[in-house]
Amino acid sequence: MEFESFLVSLGTSAVIFVVLMLLFTWLSRRPGNVSVYYPNRILKGMDPWEGSSLTRNPFAWIREAFTSTEQDVVKLSGVDTAVYFVFLSTVLGIFALSALLLLPTLLPLSATDNSLKTSRNVTDTTSNGTFSQLDNLSMANITRRSSRLWAFLGAVYWVSLVTYFMLWKAYKHVAALRAEALMSSEEVLPEQYAILVRDIPSPPNGETQKEFVDSYFREIYPETFYRSLVVTENSKINKIWENLEGYKKKLARAEAVFAATSNRPMNKTGLLGLVGERVDSIDYYTKLINESVAKLEAEQRTVLAEKQQTAAVVFFTDRVTAALAAQSLHCQMVDKWTVTEAPEPRQLIWENLKIKFFSRIVRQYLIYFLVAITILFYMIPIAFVSAITTLGNLQKALPFIKPIVEIAFIRTILQSYLPQIALIVFLAMLPKFLMFLSKSEGIPSQSHAIRAASGKYFYFSVLNVFIGVTLAGSLFDNLKALEKKPNSIVTVLATSLPKNATFFLTYVALKFFVGYGLELSRIIPLIIFHLKKKYLCKTEAEVKEAWYPGDLSYATRVPSDMLILTITFCYSVIAPLILVFGVIYFGLGWLILRNQALKVYVPSYESYGRMWPHIHTRILAALFLFQLVMFGYLGAKLFVWATLLVPLIFISLIFGYVCRQKFYKGFEHTALEVACRGLKQRPDLEEVFRAYIPHSLSTHKGDDHQFKGAMSRYQDYAAISAA
Repeated sequence: MEFESFLVSLGTSAVIFVVLMLLFTWLSRRPGNVSVYYPNRILKGMDPWEGSSLTRNPFAWIREAFTSTEQDVVKLSGVDTAVYFVFLSTVLGIFALSALLLLPTLLPLSATDNSLKTSRNVTDTTSNGTFSQLDNLSMANITRRSSRLWAFLGAVYWVSLVTYFMLWKAYKHVAALRAEALMSSEEVLPEQYAILVRDIPSPPNGETQKEFVDSYFREIYPETFYRSLVVTENSKINKIWENLEGYKKKLARAEAVFAATSNRPMNKTGLLGLVGERVDSIDYYTKLINESVAKLEAEQRTVLAEKQQTAAVVFFTDRVTAALAAQSLHCQMVDKWTVTEAPEPRQLIWENLKIKFFSRIVRQYLIYFLVAITILFYMIPIAFVSAITTLGNLQKALPFIKPIVEIAFIRTILQSYLPQIALIVFLAMLPKFLMFLSKSEGIPSQSHAIRAASGKYFYFSVLNVFIGVTLAGSLFDNLKALEKKPNSIVTVLATSLPKNATFFLTYVALKFFVGYGLELSRIIPLIIFHLKKKYLCKTEAEVKEAWYPGDLSYATRVPSDMLILTITFCYSVIAPLILVFGVIYFGLGWLILRNQALKVYVPSYESYGRMWPHIHTRILAALFLFQLVMFGYLGAKLFVWATLLVPLIFISLIFGYVCRQKFYKGFEHTALEVACRGLKQRPDLEEVFRAYIPHSLSTHKGDDHQFKGAMSRYQDYAAISAA
C-alpha cells in the first residue's frame, strides 16, 4: 500500500467517524428515536435523559460514560458486561503502558538507521514489497546484527511484564466482582438453589424417573432436599406452543387493524396467506387459538407422564447445600449421576440435557475435528481474497477494470479499503455456524455455548486472518521457503509480518473509526426500526419487537477484539506505531460501548463473569504468539541473543498455569464462603422451582410475558399443576 493511500484511508475513516458521531448526537435527541437509543433505560422504567437538560447536549453521553461507575454497569447490564469492561480497560492499560516506553525508544532507533536506504534488495518492508515512509519507523529499518536490536529485545520483555501485571490485577478484580455479586443479599437467584443432574440411570421397576430422582437425593440430603424437575422431551409441545404464540400475535394484529379502520380484516388460509379460502382473520385466529390451547393442555399431560428424560434440575432449601452438591461426586461411575451447577433458567438448552456422557465426549472431539477442517479449508478462500484484492492482482484477474483503476482518486480508495472490507465480509459469515457447532457438543447452557463459540472464533481469526493474511501477502515466496525448510514456519511468519504492517494498521483503523462509528450512531437499526414501524407493525408488541436491541453479542465481539489484540501485540515491537491504533481502538471501545451498555443493550443471560478465564487464556495465547514471532524475527535479523526470549516464553506458560490454579476454581464453582452469606428475605422456593418450568409446560394464560425477561433476572413462568 502506498503511503498516500494509507493517509487517505485514515483520513476518510476519521471523517466518517466524526459524521456518524454528529448524526448520533442529533438523532438521539429526537423523541421518535428514543426507543432505538435508550431501550435499556426504557425497559427498566427509567427516564432516557434522566430528567436533566444537560444530558441532552451533544456530548453529554461522553461525560455520562466517564462518570458512570462499575456498580452502575452491574445494575443496568449485569456482571458479565462489567467484566467485559474490565477486559477493555486491562488491554487499554497494557498498550498504553507499553507505548509509554516503546514509542519514544524504538521509533528514534528505527528512524535513524539506514538499513533500507543502503540495501540493494529491499524486501523487508511494512508495505508488502513497496518502499514506504512507514518503513523508516519500523524494525524493518534496523540493520541485521545491529546492537540496536537489544532495545527491541528489551521491548519484548517490557510488553510481557506489563501484560503479566495487568492480567494478575484484573483476575483478582474480576474474582472479587463475581464473589460480591453472588453474595448479594438483595435478590433471590434461582440458580443458587438448584443443581443440574445428567446421565440419570434407568429407574427400578415400578418407579417413574421423577420418583427415582427424588428418592436418590432425599436419601443423600434428607434435611435440605426440596424437589426436582425432570427434563422431558418437548419437541412436539414446543411446536404447538410456538404456533399458539404466533396465532396470538396475528389475532392481536387483526384486532388492531379492525380498531383502526373499522373493517374486519380478511386473510387466505393457504401458504403464506397467498392461496386458499378467504376468511375473517379475527374469527379464524380465535378458532385456531382455542384448538391450540386444547392440544397444548393434552400434550402437557402426555409429556409429564410419558416423556421423562435422563436429566433433571434438583432444588434445595439453602444455597450452601446446592453449592456443595454441585462440587461433589455422587456416583463411583463418572458416567452416572453427573452433577453440575444449574445455569440460569433462561440459559438452559433443554434439548442438550438428555445427551449421555460418552456421547458428549465423542461429539466434542468430532466438533474439534470439524472446526480444524473448517479453519484449514477456510484459509484457502481468505488467502485467495487477500492475494487477489491487491490492486495489481485484481487488474490481472479483471482486465476490464483497468481504465477505472487508473483514475487516481478511485485507485487510492480501492487501495485503502478493498482488502480490509473483503476480510470483514468473510468473517461475518462465520458466527452462526460456529454457534451451531458449539451447541452440537451437548453444552447445557447458552453462556457456555457462547464461550465455546467465542473460543473457536478466536482461533479461527488468528489462524486464518492474522497468520493466513500474513503468509498470503508473500504467498509464493513462503511456499518455496517452507518447501525447503518445513520446520521454519515461525521464521517465515516473522519475516512476513513487516510486509503487512500497513494492511493491519488500516484494518485496525477501519474497525475503530467506521465500526465504532456505526455502533454509536445505530444508523442501520434506526432505519430498520422506522421501516418496520411504518409498514409492518400494527400492535404495541410488534413495535417493541422491532426496537428490542438484544445483548452485546459476546460470541463475536470478544473474538473480534481478541484479533485486534493479537495484531497489536505482534506488531507492537516490529512497528510500534500500531500501539497508538490499539490504544485508540480499546479506548474508543470502552467509551462507546459504555454508553451502549448503560442505555442500549439488554443482557440475555448472566453468568457472573465466567467468560473471564477464557478471555484471560486467549490474551496469554496472543502474548505467547507475539513472543514466538519476535523470537523468529530477531533470529531472521541474525541477532544471536534472540535466544534470551526462550525463558520468557516459558514464563508465560508458568504464569498461565499459576493463574489457573489460583483463580479458576472460583469461576468453575461457587465457593462455600460466598454461598453461606444470608439473604435479607426468605426465598420462596416454589417461585424458584417455577422459574425453571419451560414456557410450553406452563399452564396457558393470555398474559404477554414476551419482554418480562428483559426487566427481571429470570423469566416469570406460570406454575404447572403437576411435576
